[in-house]
Amino acid sequence: MSVLATGIGSLPGQDFPEAVKVVLGELPDLPHLPELPGRGVGADMIGRALAIVEGLDADLQPAGWRLTGSSGSPGVDQRRARSLLAQDLDVLEEVAQDYTGAFKIQVAGPWTLAATVERPRGDRLLADHGARRELAQVLAEGVRTHLRDVRRRLPGVDRLIVQVDEAALDAVLNARIPTASGYGRHRAVDLPEASQALAWVLGAIADEGAEPWVHSCATTPWDLVRGAGARGLAADVTQLTARDHDHLAEALEAGETVALGVVPSLDPAAPLSDKQITEQVLRWLDMVGLDPHEVSLAITPACGMAGASVAWSRRAMALARTSAASLA
Repeated sequence: MSVLATGIGSLPGQDFPEAVKVVLGELPDLPHLPELPGRGVGADMIGRALAIVEGLDADLQPAGWRLTGSSGSPGVDQRRARSLLAQDLDVLEEVAQDYTGAFKIQVAGPWTLAATVERPRGDRLLADHGARRELAQVLAEGVRTHLRDVRRRLPGVDRLIVQVDEAALDAVLNARIPTASGYGRHRAVDLPEASQALAWVLGAIADEGAEPWVHSCATTPWDLVRGAGARGLAADVTQLTARDHDHLAEALEAGETVALGVVPSLDPAAPLSDKQITEQVLRWLDMVGLDPHEVSLAITPACGMAGASVAWSRRAMALARTSAASLA
């Protein structure tokens, strides 16, 4: 069995160089590019995604990120997000200059962005068919450029994984995204359109020789995600339905990777051991009827850990690492 330990993305704190060192130390087989939302504007998942897209200029309003409607005029907050990402990549290049092996980066998915970012005149991009199509396409191109930059900075990486975060996908498909007024809901997006937009981004990742994963710590249509081209599924085990278990098992049987979010992303009320994590994974494999020696797994926190204490975030990574070693 191939078992690795990795993180989801976000971590607590504001010291990015230290976060990179901790991730490289605690998750040596599959470290990831940390996100530290605690640093403020532009450091979160949405800000990071808007930092890599070209041709969609945005600024930050009291209600959240909004497109400016004028190409070539990014707002001060988007410029800050781009500067922050460039600085982070410089730090990564310096700290991980001798690193070889697998590495993972993260980006917000097209539907999570469409459900979060507003049009120039207000309300979500989700309300505009043309705007959400354009968003998915420029995101795909932005990911291509970002991937090439990461490869240039980390020449020793032989397996590059891009985790596309799509926490809002199920809500988009089932008309649960509220309108600006809060009194209505945006119309549900048809399955073919949802799949196509995601496929543009996942296809761009695959075209660049990287491995496309999709992560969600909410209910997610994993069959649609796999059909769009995901070769890794990262899920919070506490959010899985019986149907989800089947989809994840099918992915494992097809030789794809499943990242099981079995380590709490927030400080637990009671002490937790790596033995408990290992037993939980083995029970899950037994439930879906798979041989633990014939699947490709990753052990992760249930979700991002921006809301955890620094001490627990380190402990969670250590638990994932030691549990993965026990399973392997």
